[in-house]
Amino acid sequence: MRLRRTELRRRINADLAIRGSNHCLSNYAGLELVRGFLRRVEFAALVRRHASRHLPRSDYGAVSMILLLLALLLSGGRRLRHVGELAGDPIIERFCSLQQLPSARSVSRWLTGFSLEAVESLRRVNEELAARVIRELDQPRMSIDIDGSVISTGLQTEGAKRGYNPHRRKVPSYYPISAYEANSGVMLGVLNRSGNVHDGKAAPAFIQRILDQCARSGARARIREIRMDGAFFRRDVLELLDRERVEYAIKATFHDWLGLKDLIINRKRWKRVEDEVDCFAATVRITPWKRSERITIYRRHVHHKRSKHFQLDLFDPNDGHYEYSAVASNKRLSGRALWQFMNGRGAHEKVYGELKTGFAFATIPTQSYHANSASQVLNLIAFNFNRAMQCAVNEGHRATTQKRRTIIAFKNISTLRRELISRAALVLNASGIATPDIGDNPGTLSRFQFWQKGIANMA
Repeated sequence: MRLRRTELRRRINADLAIRGSNHCLSNYAGLELVRGFLRRVEFAALVRRHASRHLPRSDYGAVSMILLLLALLLSGGRRLRHVGELAGDPIIERFCSLQQLPSARSVSRWLTGFSLEAVESLRRVNEELAARVIRELDQPRMSIDIDGSVISTGLQTEGAKRGYNPHRRKVPSYYPISAYEANSGVMLGVLNRSGNVHDGKAAPAFIQRILDQCARSGARARIREIRMDGAFFRRDVLELLDRERVEYAIKATFHDWLGLKDLIINRKRWKRVEDEVDCFAATVRITPWKRSERITIYRRHVHHKRSKHFQLDLFDPNDGHYEYSAVASNKRLSGRALWQFMNGRGAHEKVYGELKTGFAFATIPTQSYHANSASQVLNLIAFNFNRAMQCAVNEGHRATTQKRRTIIAFKNISTLRRELISRAALVLNASGIATPDIGDNPGTLSRFQFWQKGIANMA
């Protein structure tokens, strides 16, 4: 039925007066659903079991401080001073089990009390949360992406060094390395490092830790596969993966002693992969490492010589300009399938983007190295909460692809905030039971009921 214009429009004569009151108004109604999810996965008991002995002491309680920082990250806070904006919110106070929130200064002092053992205990908490998601999805393989990322810091930040920061070379930075499981979409772990540490340095110890973590997860995965970039193309990394019987695909570097340039120059026939991409495979004897590797070389045709990202006149073809790449792998895949498999590494880069823009992974909360390392782990825990909740509620699984896309079509945290977390509510005391009133919006109400039903039906 068509309505008249007089029934649609309204007249506004003056501005609204703004005031503050204590009528139990909350800006984060969706966090009540997150609290219900945390209660069902027994997160508080998980923190007490793994971390309570090592976390710094506080009058507010270590578990409540962890929950407050998670509430800050999930609600969109990026700095510790944003804790003050959560004060007086009844849903936030229920989420943290506190009657009064600590000040930002108190949270900062508590974070600077972190030790190496406390950071390790938080990593074990994240490990169990990630393992829960992996077990629930019950996939026959685990596809692990390992890569590093640069985080710029201040001049006085402990442990920060000048080094591998391509965009701000003179700025001290951290260079954390992390592991991402592509099928389940969860972050397995992170290790904070100084900015002058190359990705490949100390990589074997981190890879071994991730592989041990996967073995403890209780998943039924029969196949373990790892994807990494050229920084990890090292003899010690390859020998480790051979000992652990892990399938791998690693970008190979064009060192002179590998002889890849001569293979390309002498190659006459290439196999088509897709439009403007060709490849060929060869078994290369790496004499310094005393081993042989099967390396697939790809070339992508470009329509002009690029002034940036070109390969320093490595090749001078007379049939156009090409960008070359090489992948060392022990997987039994065709050149086309291996190309798709390696392209799937882009999902890890997108996760880094969500961690830095949607959460606060790129934020340096203190000048303490261990406190900043703990902040990185807390960002991973908050990210995995987002993924774990969606796994618990979403019943539809997608088919796997050669790129190893996630089984669940996840929403990023900004979408979840807009649809669920950052919704205003009036907390009423109906018959002695706290009840958030989210207003008369059928779409919002049905969305909340959907999430509430999904969380209540968790195994």
